[in-house]
Amino acid sequence: MSSSSPYYLKGSPLTVRMNAVIGWLARHGLSLAGTAEMSVRGRKSGKVQRIPVNPHTCQGGQYLVSARGHSQWVRNMRAAGGGELRVGRTVRTFTAVELPDAEKLPVLRTYLERWGWEVAQYFDGVTAKSSDEEIIACAGDHPVFRITVTS
Repeated sequence: MSSSSPYYLKGSPLTVRMNAVIGWLARHGLSLAGTAEMSVRGRKSGKVQRIPVNPHTCQGGQYLVSARGHSQWVRNMRAAGGGELRVGRTVRTFTAVELPDAEKLPVLRTYLERWGWEVAQYFDGVTAKSSDEEIIACAGDHPVFRITVTS
């Protein structure tokens, strides 16, 4: 999916509403299948943006994957370098470092194994069972951040 502009699939109105509900649930202590509400400071407005995410563990590391591509939260994370993950009263502050495409293969494969049922539509036919080459080919469309919890 390479083009002159970064890959991004905007959520449908239904997806936006569902994200609001899932984020509200996480904020109030109910995590659906491991979701958390992420807060990251806006790079232009300075206002905190909140969005539900699927924190992912791979080979002992913790990651955030943007299934929809180079979204606003990704752009904000690049600028802010970290944020917070919340489930109820538990808030974990973290720093984030974006992975280069060459390091994404194991994270994307295990992410698709765990979350493929939810995010398959954003990966254009690439699944956990796809070849290494197919996953590597889509890596540039899906930013991945290694997160380190600081508190």
